[in-house]
This record gives sequence, C-alpha cells and structure tokens, in this order.
Amino acid sequence: MAFSDENNPNLIKPTSFLPGGGLEKSGRAFGQEISRVNSNRRALNAINQNSVVNQAYPCVVNKRGLSGKQEICEKKQVDPFHRPITRKFAAQIASSQQLHHNPQENNKPNSFLTNSNAFGHSIFVDEDCKALENDHPVPMFLEKSEPLLPQEASQMEEVEMEDIAEEEDPLIDIDIVDSDNPLAVVEYVDDLYAHYRKIENSSCVPPNYMTKQIDINEKMRAILIDWLIEVHDKFDLMGETLFLTVNLIDRFLAQKTVVRKKLQLVGLVSMLLACKYEEVSVPVVGDLILISDKAYSRKEVLEMETVMLNCLQFNMSVPTPFVFLQRFLKAAQSDKKLQLMAFFLIELSLVEYEMLRFPPSLLAAAAIYTAQCTLTRVDGSWSRTCEWHSSYSEDQLLECSRLMVRFHQNAATGKLTGVHRKYCTSKFNYTAKCEPAHFLLQTQQ
Repeated sequence: MAFSDENNPNLIKPTSFLPGGGLEKSGRAFGQEISRVNSNRRALNAINQNSVVNQAYPCVVNKRGLSGKQEICEKKQVDPFHRPITRKFAAQIASSQQLHHNPQENNKPNSFLTNSNAFGHSIFVDEDCKALENDHPVPMFLEKSEPLLPQEASQMEEVEMEDIAEEEDPLIDIDIVDSDNPLAVVEYVDDLYAHYRKIENSSCVPPNYMTKQIDINEKMRAILIDWLIEVHDKFDLMGETLFLTVNLIDRFLAQKTVVRKKLQLVGLVSMLLACKYEEVSVPVVGDLILISDKAYSRKEVLEMETVMLNCLQFNMSVPTPFVFLQRFLKAAQSDKKLQLMAFFLIELSLVEYEMLRFPPSLLAAAAIYTAQCTLTRVDGSWSRTCEWHSSYSEDQLLECSRLMVRFHQNAATGKLTGVHRKYCTSKFNYTAKCEPAHFLLQTQQ
C-alpha cells in the first residue's frame, strides 16, 4: 500500500529557487517549518551555562572605553547577529550593553567583579588590553632631565648669586619717610635730579683753563679758596653758599683774564653774589671790605659785581656738588658723623685745581664713599641704593676717592691748612682727626 508523503509531518521536502530569487516550498508554509525547527534548538545562553560545569576563578582585565574612531568602526561592522558568536565577541557585546545601561558605573574599576552578566560569572579577557597595562603617564619626578651645558650652569649660578646679593642688599625707598613733607617735593625729586644730571656739564669748566691766565696760576687759586673757606665759616653761612662761590670763581676765570691783585676781589664778589642767591641774611659790602683788610673800595666791589654778572649772563642756577651731596647722603642713610666726614673731604677737594676734571655728581659720590671707608675701615661700603641714586659704581669712584685720601693725609702738614683747622674744632666734632683710609691706596698698588 502506497503512502503519500504529504501527510508525513517529519519529512522536509526539497526546495527550489524561483526566478525572482524567492524560495518555492510545497506543502506547508516555509515560515511554519522554520518555526518548528527553531523550537527544537536550545538557546545559546543555556549551552554556555551547561558547558561550564565547574566555574573557574574569574579573570578580570580593565577594558578601556572605545575612542571616537573605534566607535565609528564598530558601527560600520556587520550586524553582530549575523556573525558567529565567539567568546571574544560575546564579551564585547556584554560590555557594550553594560555601558549603555549603567554609564555611571563605567568609572568603577571593579564593577565586573560584583555584577554577573548574560554569560555568567566568567569574564572574558580582551587580549588587546594586555599591551596597554603599562600605558600610564610617567610622573614628573621620575622623568630624567637633560644635563645642562657648562655655560648654562654657570649662567644659572650667576643668576642665583645676583638674587642672593639683592636679598642681602635690597633697594631702599629713601623718599618714603618724607611722603607727608610738602617741602621734600617727593613727587618731583626724581625729575629734579635727572635735570641736574643733564645740565651739570654746563656748570663745569675746562680742567686746564688756568693756562689762559697770564698773571695767576693754580696755586694762587688754591690760596684764595682756602681763605674763603675760613671767611665762610666766620660768617656762619650756609653750605650751598660756599660751593656756589667756588663755581662762580672758576667760571669767571675761565672766560676773563685777571691780574694778580684783582684775584681776591673776584673771590669777595663771588661770595657776595652767592650770599644774595642763597642766604636770607646777606653780609653787607662793608663787612667784606673789612675782612679783606680794606684792600678794595666799595666802588671797586660794585663794579666787579657788574662785570661778573654780565660775563656769566646772570646764570646763577647751576648744580654744585652740594646739591648731589645732599641726595646721596640720604641714599646712604647717613648719620651726623658720616655727613661731617663727607663735607670735610669734599671741601679739601675744592681747594685742589686737579679735581676740576670730575663732574659735581662724581665728586659728591666719591666723597661719601671715601667717608664710609674712613669710618668703617672696610672696603665695599657702597650699597645698591647709593649706586642706584648716584648712577656710579664702586669702580668708577675709586680714582677720585684715592685722590681724596691723599688730600686727607696731607691736610695737617700741607701749606694750606684752613680746611683742616676748621674741622678740628668741636663744632665739627673733630672730624679732621680721623685716620685716613690708607687701605684704598694699598689696593691700587
């Protein structure tokens, strides 16, 4: 008896391809056949669970998140359900699902130890992550710096030494103590001294102007100024008056030829003009005639006054060493003893003709530097503050300072002792009796 194959449900008939690319199936619908077959297949999850009888100790590797380029490549891959599911691919699917569902837990390093996924407690290890275990930035203190060249090392040492020197000898604001004093003109004092430095050369005279004189020489000039220093002290005049008197004498003698018997008259008239410019109470002409032992008449004094003013074109406002001496003493934070010693040395320099080659600012700075060395007996007393305000370094002052030391040595034994006798009195605290700074001359040798 022949049986029909149609009624046999377990028999799967061959299929044939249709011209349009579809499948032709006789009997039941193709979808029903597929559903029956799939119903008999076990799930992949069950197979994986049954294959692991004794679960091993889970291996854990921290996986890095995908970069932007890797994410784009993953999106372009074939649908994962059409790929054979391997252990590596299954681990990628599980980790991506966990990132989507729990984005905050991505930063937890041991999150895979506590949470089980669809593949059980066994964690699949991505071999690509093993190469990244040592991919960590090296701390800065472990990095090896390149060795410095000898030249660079010496420059670094010089910079460090300069910083140490600046800390030991800081630059001091000398005007802060006079900020509330309107007479100190703190707002304009720097501009004033910048102007003085600019025009001080106009107040200087040629250092060899005496060669133009016929009847007088530098020794006569020294005798005149030494005598005027005593007259200045007797009249108890201001310090500015003495320095302006000497400046007027040199400027006039540099332009006019004077005979010997008129030289003392030039000195007297110069002091008269300086008193009229600086002093509040001016000595009368009669007093000047008396102090000259009546060598000149009143008429001669007034005539010489007219001649000198016309020759100098009434220019009396010139910076003298006294102007710079006041400023530099303030920068040196001087006391009374240092001030008297500085004035003693610079008045010795006024008598000497050879000191005309130095500008007034340099004379003032050298006098203070020499006074510091004389009182402290130590070389190198010139501070950064003094150098800043005077614009002279210690090396620039040494030549002028050594000359002042020689003048100090010969002040008591020379022919002209007016300055020495003046500063040997109690009024000037016996300043001239201090021992000269001989060590400055020894450094020259």
